[in-house]
Amino acid sequence: MKFPQKLLIVLLFAAFSATAQAQVTNTKVLTLEAAKKIAARARQYAIDNQAPGGSIAIVDAGGELIYLERLDNTFASSALIAYDKAHTSAMFKAPSRKLEESIVGGRTPLITVGYTMLIGGVPITLDGAVIGAIGVSGSASAQQDEDIALAGAKALFN
Repeated sequence: MKFPQKLLIVLLFAAFSATAQAQVTNTKVLTLEAAKKIAARARQYAIDNQAPGGSIAIVDAGGELIYLERLDNTFASSALIAYDKAHTSAMFKAPSRKLEESIVGGRTPLITVGYTMLIGGVPITLDGAVIGAIGVSGSASAQQDEDIALAGAKALFN
């Protein structure tokens, strides 16, 4: 049986256009303006809770730095550590706390994977998808780092 040429062209076009549509998605991205809003909320939380200083880093879903702020009276390397915590959280799509607790719980080979698995990195999610992460370092404790990060991560929704 021989297919009419026009029918074959229509079928091929439909197959290729369906394939092309399947390859495209709509992705939400974290903007610089949103990153500044997140950092401002985190900074305000730190001030309101007498955090002695700290650095706040915001990264995109791929773990790349969008915004960094180092508060007064914090140690210089906190900026890099805050970035590393945010980067780790974005790459694993999980709070860095989960990874540190895995190591403390005996999963020590995790320390070899090349990320900073310290409490203080929190993913930023929108509609169930990770669109970035915030990392905080240099406050009074790991818990305070995480509390500041959590306050910042909620900034887009309040």
